[in-house]
Amino acid sequence: MVQMPAMNAAVEVLKDEGVDTAFGCPGAAILPLYKALEQVGGIEHLTVRHEEGATHMADGWARTTGKVGVAIGTSGPAGTNMITGLYTAMADSVPIVCITGQNRTDLLDKEGFQAVDIVEIAKPVTKWAVQIKEPGTAPWVFREAFRIAREGRPGPVLIDIPLDVAQQEISYDPAIDAPLKVNDVAPHRPRVERALDMLLEAERPLILAGGGIIISEASGELTELAELLRVPVQVTLMGKGSFDEDSDLYAGMTGVQTSQRYGNASFLESDLVLAVGARFADRHTGAIDVYRGDRKFIHVDIEATQLGRVFEPDLGIVSDARLFLRELVDAAKKRSAKAQVGAWIERVGELKRTLGRREDFDAVPIKAPRVYKEINEVFGEDAYFVTAIGLYQIWGGQHQKAYKPRHYQICGQAGPLGWEIPAAIGVKKALKDTEPDAEVVGVVGDYGFQYMVEELAVAAQYDVPFVIIMLNNEYLGLIRQAEIPYDMNYQVDIHYDDHGTDSVKIMEAYGCSGRRVFEPSQIRESIEWARKQAQSTSRPVLVEIMIEREANTPHGPAIDAVKEFEPAPEPQG
Repeated sequence: MVQMPAMNAAVEVLKDEGVDTAFGCPGAAILPLYKALEQVGGIEHLTVRHEEGATHMADGWARTTGKVGVAIGTSGPAGTNMITGLYTAMADSVPIVCITGQNRTDLLDKEGFQAVDIVEIAKPVTKWAVQIKEPGTAPWVFREAFRIAREGRPGPVLIDIPLDVAQQEISYDPAIDAPLKVNDVAPHRPRVERALDMLLEAERPLILAGGGIIISEASGELTELAELLRVPVQVTLMGKGSFDEDSDLYAGMTGVQTSQRYGNASFLESDLVLAVGARFADRHTGAIDVYRGDRKFIHVDIEATQLGRVFEPDLGIVSDARLFLRELVDAAKKRSAKAQVGAWIERVGELKRTLGRREDFDAVPIKAPRVYKEINEVFGEDAYFVTAIGLYQIWGGQHQKAYKPRHYQICGQAGPLGWEIPAAIGVKKALKDTEPDAEVVGVVGDYGFQYMVEELAVAAQYDVPFVIIMLNNEYLGLIRQAEIPYDMNYQVDIHYDDHGTDSVKIMEAYGCSGRRVFEPSQIRESIEWARKQAQSTSRPVLVEIMIEREANTPHGPAIDAVKEFEPAPEPQG
């Protein structure tokens, strides 16, 4: 058997598992792994400015490729800095592996330097957290980590490696090794047939596509089913991009924040919902009694414990989304089935024409929906977007269109500020071989922009170009809005001097560029400038758009009680 350093074996496993890029920060306790990365080769490494940034880069890379992303840190605070990224990946079902160095095993119970018990700290926010105690187990722990990260509902894994373990040699031959088998979760056919029965019996059915559709690469099957049965489709925030929003069968989004008026209206008129790969998150459902209503629910999820977690469905099916949809399409074809819902499709179309929201504002200060109007008109369906948490997340869900899976990426559940810049780096690096000229766009807020702004240095150093579009209201806008019921506006105004922090100068400090926009007429030309500038400089470029300071997004406690803050537009056509 071949003899090699244990960490060389680990790197061989990483390469065999499809990892071509890793994001991390070297430190004394993880140097054996870095030596292996240098010796073995084949994995590009980007040195980050903060370990949380590494996890978000790995996250963006994984969301784009569908593979397992890798973030690396040393001992002590490196691991604790990664916790937010692990939590984000866990909440959004993103497969990443975080690798941390650790002090020597003989110092772990002696309060050695940076010898924190990162395994115990990480357990609540990972699918598996493990410390390698014997060097001979290293390649197998890595194999199992990748299997666990991918299998079932994907998620993060942490591997902790003590320095003395990492320095050992082991017997390992990569030529005779392979990834561990990932077991499929197929549906029980009688339940598929029952689901088809319920769909065909319904007068006003909807298909609700969650993030599981994207994770399982099931967008094609979703479209085939919808067109075969002629059933309208809605998406959740995490499912955005899984179904073409220009389709006549697209019925919008339901929710108490990220939703369309016609989405909520069509949901409220539905009598059956087939939810595939969706979790019924609270910002989607709002008040459960209203959401549940008298309609029937079929809930399909790869994780059995999701069924009945929020409310009991009329039919629960444990399955991978793609395998379920394939079975359902097969069953429908064998029956030559088609839902008799022509009047319902016409009704959904009528709601889309009559219950929109206005976007063509010319006011100064700029109103946020106008920004998304320009985004929709400037960028094509092949552009990749990342966005995080705040009023701009809600505006984006309400106004921005998405056409393809993995092209609209959002940290939906954990909502960490600052996610966009590192995530955009991960997305762009994920496309380096398959779509090197693809445009990546981060839509950010002025406050969250500053949380991980140091990762701009990574993009500049490694020539990673993307466009940043900032909606700047000089406020913690979402929290100001949340304070309204408390009759307060306290500690959320971050304005000072003329316009607060000069974000353009921040960009320039990192060797990047940017523009500040005050007039609606300047938005498009500035975005077009940024697209060209990013391409010519191979660095991030900012368009900072100064928007209305105290604007509110439509929101409410229930999907039948969403308050609108702007006059409705004239009905279309």
